[in-house]
Amino acid sequence: MPDTALPAIVPQPRLLQPTGSALTSSDLATAPTEQLSTALAPEAYQLTVTAEGATLAAGSEAGLRNGRATWTQLLDHATTDEDGRTTVPGVVVEDEPRHAWRGLMVDCARYFTPVAELEKLIDALALHRMNRLHLHLTDDQGWRVEIDGWPRLVEVGSTRPRTLAGHHRSAENSGGEPQWTTEPHSGHYTQEELRALVRYGADRGVTLVPEIDLPGHMQAAVAAYPELGNLDQPVRVRETWGISEHVLAPTETAFRFVRDVLTQVVDIFPSEWIHVGGDECPTVEWRSSPVAQEFMAAHGLSTERQIQREFLKVAREVLSAAGRTLVGWDEILEAEPPADAITMLWRRGKDVTDAEQHGLRCVYACSDTLYLDHYQADPEHEPLALGGRSTLEDVYRTQELPAGASQEQRDLLLGVQGQLWREYVPTSEHLEYMLFPRLCALSEVAWGHRTGWEDFRHRLQQHLPRLAARGIGYRPLD
Repeated sequence: MPDTALPAIVPQPRLLQPTGSALTSSDLATAPTEQLSTALAPEAYQLTVTAEGATLAAGSEAGLRNGRATWTQLLDHATTDEDGRTTVPGVVVEDEPRHAWRGLMVDCARYFTPVAELEKLIDALALHRMNRLHLHLTDDQGWRVEIDGWPRLVEVGSTRPRTLAGHHRSAENSGGEPQWTTEPHSGHYTQEELRALVRYGADRGVTLVPEIDLPGHMQAAVAAYPELGNLDQPVRVRETWGISEHVLAPTETAFRFVRDVLTQVVDIFPSEWIHVGGDECPTVEWRSSPVAQEFMAAHGLSTERQIQREFLKVAREVLSAAGRTLVGWDEILEAEPPADAITMLWRRGKDVTDAEQHGLRCVYACSDTLYLDHYQADPEHEPLALGGRSTLEDVYRTQELPAGASQEQRDLLLGVQGQLWREYVPTSEHLEYMLFPRLCALSEVAWGHRTGWEDFRHRLQQHLPRLAARGIGYRPLD
């Protein structure tokens, strides 16, 4: 790469050559001149800056957005003389992302994430040329999306009276009494707020992918509507972390609920992809429920796990009718997923070979390196976190494909995604501390032009002021 490379640009574009002359102008607001080109791949772009002006060619509007991000970063290298003339370095940049899916998941269920913070994240994703924001909208500890016809989901399910203080394993391991916060936690999105957020993302090239986790992780919904569950007594919105045993019952009421919720979610979110969770679903209630056992007998099911498959069937019917694609965590591989589904590979040891066995497309979301709720360094010197450790360098060195991956496997892998679960991330400031600068490393993994750890770290040092200028908090480099 030439000496005139732009070291602060993250991800690193392919700088073909310096043009030998700079662009000087008193007004760069209209630069560069844009055009679409069938000679370029959809997300590819070519940015040329000479003394005569700047031009940006791309294969699609998405490619133009990628090029505009580079142009914006190029302006950081501009200089202004005493006469007010701004000079931009002359370069030719040609680039194209390796992966189509370049995503981030934010858990809005454990702690409600305000719309303004999500807009700020969308802007940050666009800056780093990432294009998916996956919103985890429901879980045991909170239901965050308004659903017509089911008002108690937000009237009851969006509020937990108290929250566990400290790590959930501390009380379990010590046998002592757990400590609690004194304030309830609440919050939900109206459908109009989410539609506006979808438009905000679309304007910046970021698709919002909603997740309604089912049939497990449903305690908040069951707290709102006990008839959706398997017990004869009511439950509360879950106040502790971990996995709840309260799951949807295999009844017509629960199946109607799934249809109603997903039908409205599809109406709110134009995304091609709708995530239905499918992970960590205990079967203990189904084993002891006469209703569940009768359902199994009536449908010829031999194991309780197959009940989960029936919920996936209902979800797929709704999504297929709307022309959408079902997305689920990798547990759906054990529940006979539909052939057109996409699986997110999150569990340790899972990779594209597991998806290949089912012929499914996949997104690499491994908990080892891409769970951004894990500690970033020695836990003794970091804020409380779930556990595990995923440093900035760990994220950067993520291997989304196994060694010797075949072309078929490469074709099945849509991309990569980072996850930020929020059990121990209660504030927006803490959220940004956990995300940045690890998200910068993730963007290079997703973009696919890694130039080496030391080079990345050098460029990152010059990129961090760009985050600060945009009001984005981050963990300082070690």
